[in-house]
Amino acid sequence: MRPASADDRLDLTAFIRASLPLSGVPFISDIQLHIATPRSGLYRLAMADDSDLPPYWAYPWAGGAVLARYLFDHPATVTGRRVVDLGTGSGLVAIAAMKCGAAHVLAVDIDAKAIAAARLNAAANDVVIGTQLGDIIDDAPPSADIIVAGDIFYDPALALRVLPFLQRCRTAGLDVLIGDPGRAPLPTSSLLQVADYAVPDFGGAKDNPTANSAVFRLR
Repeated sequence: MRPASADDRLDLTAFIRASLPLSGVPFISDIQLHIATPRSGLYRLAMADDSDLPPYWAYPWAGGAVLARYLFDHPATVTGRRVVDLGTGSGLVAIAAMKCGAAHVLAVDIDAKAIAAARLNAAANDVVIGTQLGDIIDDAPPSADIIVAGDIFYDPALALRVLPFLQRCRTAGLDVLIGDPGRAPLPTSSLLQVADYAVPDFGGAKDNPTANSAVFRLR
């Protein structure tokens, strides 16, 4: 496969703009996102490269939604602080942090498509965020005051890697907030619940599209 070029990135940006319409996020009226619809044709992106990463970035998941809602209700959590949004996806939580007065937000994801979507979504909401493509959870704690992580504990293998990283960050003095609808890999014994909301979840059952999701602080 040939290396990605600037033209590829421009094509990805154009695809997101054209195929994922800007839509409001339920219960978070302050933010609009490029959200996939049944007509978006996301399969075309999967066919364009050999990435096997699911398009998590194309939807507002419950863990991110509950964190965003919490930040709008408690803006002092991030006001004037340096924030890292781990596994940013659509950029929903990063955007909420900037709208709540964060000094700087770095949105991190392993999926280049998520980074492109987060940048577009930030611009659509008139905020500027920094972005970083890559896996940082084996690295030293970042230069920040707080880490926010929505929907990061969806996979048992990933959870085994993420928790030690977040614990290192906490030991280094960073605050750590996690948003999750109660998925099985969530390390509840290491967390203190600080809030809960009924928010929409893309992966929710059709007869119950909202999820009783919570915000946790790492002990």
